Amino acid sequence: MTQDPQTPSSAFDLKRYVETRRALVDDALERLLPPDTAPPPSLHRAMRYSVRAGGKRLRPILVIAGAEAVGGAAEQVMETACAMEMIHTYSLIHDDLPAMDNDDYRRGMLTNHKVFGEAIAILAGDALLTLAFKLIALNGARTGDPSLLSTLVTEVADAAGTDGMVGGQVVDIESEGKTVSAETLDYIHMHKTAALIRASLCAGALIAGGTSSELGAMKRCGEALGLAFQIVDDILDVEGSTEELGKTAGKDAQQQKATYPAYHGLEASRARARVLIDEAKIALAPLGERATPIRALADFIFERRS
Repeated sequence: MTQDPQTPSSAFDLKRYVETRRALVDDALERLLPPDTAPPPSLHRAMRYSVRAGGKRLRPILVIAGAEAVGGAAEQVMETACAMEMIHTYSLIHDDLPAMDNDDYRRGMLTNHKVFGEAIAILAGDALLTLAFKLIALNGARTGDPSLLSTLVTEVADAAGTDGMVGGQVVDIESEGKTVSAETLDYIHMHKTAALIRASLCAGALIAGGTSSELGAMKRCGEALGLAFQIVDDILDVEGSTEELGKTAGKDAQQQKATYPAYHGLEASRARARVLIDEAKIALAPLGERATPIRALADFIFERRS
């Protein structure tokens, strides 16, 4: 019997699910990252420093959940799961640089450039991004389907580049201190954050052999989840503490960034995030109970405090 598409199974243990998948990802990252004794050791120490700093591992877990929702398994997609974490980590290293957000703390630790210097931090980010695409290519090639490999690399490249995260970051920077439209605000959030979350779900489902209708459901779900995630992030920057967030709270207001609370207010922002979470779960209805972990992760995204 198929459950209500809007609510995860009451018996589902999200905490255990996340802990087991995070452990798999952490073990794989340890294997796949260059050892910090390999030359040049300063670069590899910097790469490992930021990846090992922890975080929720949301994107790699979504890759795994996307695969499982179409009948696949974690081991089928592990390189791509790790690659998405590397892309996310590279973006954080670069975001924290003085030329951008100029932050001293990330995930409760000193930012990469504060420990290793700006030059090594930039190169560590570059190296993580490059290694990520090597892992995605190797993972896609194992399917034996050249068209799938091409689609996979294109999906992630679009989400990470000018049509996704990098493009959104540019508009975010250029919008600081300016009055922007609601459309521009959505553009920033959909590209800067939602694109990589959408690509994580879609990549997992693609490698695991998802059908076109299943991939369509993942895309709709991922876009709604990604936008909700960034709206909640905006809210937490207003309401959260530096200790909770692991980074400097109130930075958006200091830098006069375009955010949902600044434009719409806190209550309207919370309401919009809730609607998006419901839309994400409704999109998963055709996938039945196999998508239960994604539904539970959707609720976690809305309720999180860091």
